[in-house]
Amino acid sequence: MMINYFKLRDRFNFAQDTFDIGNPISWNRSHFLKHLFKRIFTVHEDHLNEFYHHHLDFYLVNNAIGSEEHFFRNLWELIERQLKVLIGRDIYAENHVRTQKEIEHLKKFTMILISLDQWNIHKFNDSVIARQESEIFALSRQISTLRSDLRKATSLETVQYINIPKGGLLSFLDLCIQMQDIKLPSGREIVFAEFPIVWVKLICKYFRENHEEIDFNRVRRYFPKDRRNPGSRSSAIPSDQHLFEIKGIKKRN
Repeated sequence: MMINYFKLRDRFNFAQDTFDIGNPISWNRSHFLKHLFKRIFTVHEDHLNEFYHHHLDFYLVNNAIGSEEHFFRNLWELIERQLKVLIGRDIYAENHVRTQKEIEHLKKFTMILISLDQWNIHKFNDSVIARQESEIFALSRQISTLRSDLRKATSLETVQYINIPKGGLLSFLDLCIQMQDIKLPSGREIVFAEFPIVWVKLICKYFRENHEEIDFNRVRRYFPKDRRNPGSRSSAIPSDQHLFEIKGIKKRN
């Protein structure tokens, strides 16, 4: 709050019961808030209402466009902020007893201010804090859920991989392609993927060729969207890499 919101003590005014802010000789205006609360703590609780109106009258006289609501709002924020500072202090500090007295004094002042609050500013602040706390709680729960989901999603992850020796990738891809045509006695495919790109992701994620990562686009050429109409961008496994055949076993009756 700006220093001109409050009436400052006149020089050489040594009155003990003054509501004015500051010292009677000289003081550093940059430490205004320190002097403000020093004065508030010396005002008896029975005179805090009078203290409020003393400075309100000064503010309204000296600020043509000022209003009591504006004065009240800024004073309320100052008191509320100082209360948080005091409450947050170490209970084992040497000045703990004085801190507790100051907290009680400011709480009494806030009760007086609440009685003067025609604009429900104190309720607005409470609702803002309550909403923020509710949002923080909801975000904390969301973070907890996301962490749990992440643990589940990564539980099967591994830094290990299955290695294919150098020059053996295409023969391995050929086996993967053959597996797509194998059917169980029931007539259903033993493995089925609605989108062939799943095979590409599986191979590139869990396999290596000569301990090196496998190029995604290289593998993708061998798994077209439509095997019956592969298109010009697709490739077939070269005949010299067709080294194995997967066949079903005929069981004896």
